[in-house]
Amino acid sequence: MTASGCEALRVERDDLGVVTVTIDRPDRMNAVDYATLCALGETITEVAADPGTRVILLAGEGGAFTTGADLQAAREQAEAGTAPPVEATMDAANTLVRAVLTAPVPVIAAVNGPAAGVGVSLALSADLMVMSDDAYLLFAFTNIGLMPDGGASVLLPASVGRAVASRMLLCGDAVSAAEASEVGLVVDVLPAAELHAAAAKLARRLARGPRRALELTKRAVTLAALTELEATLGREHEGQCELLVSPDFAEGVASILEKRRPDFA
Repeated sequence: MTASGCEALRVERDDLGVVTVTIDRPDRMNAVDYATLCALGETITEVAADPGTRVILLAGEGGAFTTGADLQAAREQAEAGTAPPVEATMDAANTLVRAVLTAPVPVIAAVNGPAAGVGVSLALSADLMVMSDDAYLLFAFTNIGLMPDGGASVLLPASVGRAVASRMLLCGDAVSAAEASEVGLVVDVLPAAELHAAAAKLARRLARGPRRALELTKRAVTLAALTELEATLGREHEGQCELLVSPDFAEGVASILEKRRPDFA
């Protein structure tokens, strides 16, 4: 079924209370426009509040987890004068990440193909991440004149340390599933054909566990590892709101849509 009246999301529940939330925009590599971003946060919040939910599994339809913001839609909205305020976009991203981190049940991200932009932040916010062997994480914020958002500037260093996080975030390179495994970002890397079955098996294993014990364990780990979360979200909000209206971001978007190297000079 669709979620929150959003055709771009699909929600499925199994007999053990595993709820799979799938971003279903394969024609856009599951890039999310503002409406989908909002619906995703609302859906996870609603699903997490249901006492029958035991685990949430995040997935992407087709060959991508999600490539982040839908830049084509953003440009079209800007040209039509219908683009949401940049503050609203940042608020929606922060709401989504908070929903995942505060959900009282484990959240698993099954990354099939690229996870980029706010999509990589979403994957990082999950308690457990599994990846297909051809998947990758793309921290391309600086490549288009932006800074990390969705909590990425605290979620990543909390997982891999400052030096590795700085390299990934400043250079904006793609991080393969193999490298993600080496630095401890993922719990398993599988052949693409086996990813969703393996993620579902892990989810069902957790769903059979003691719900309250898992909730309190997740809360303890999250609070211990992410003491700077709210301060970081505030810094990202302020910085990104500045950068989203900058000439560098306009050039970054143009370079992607025109398939050329950006010129930030």
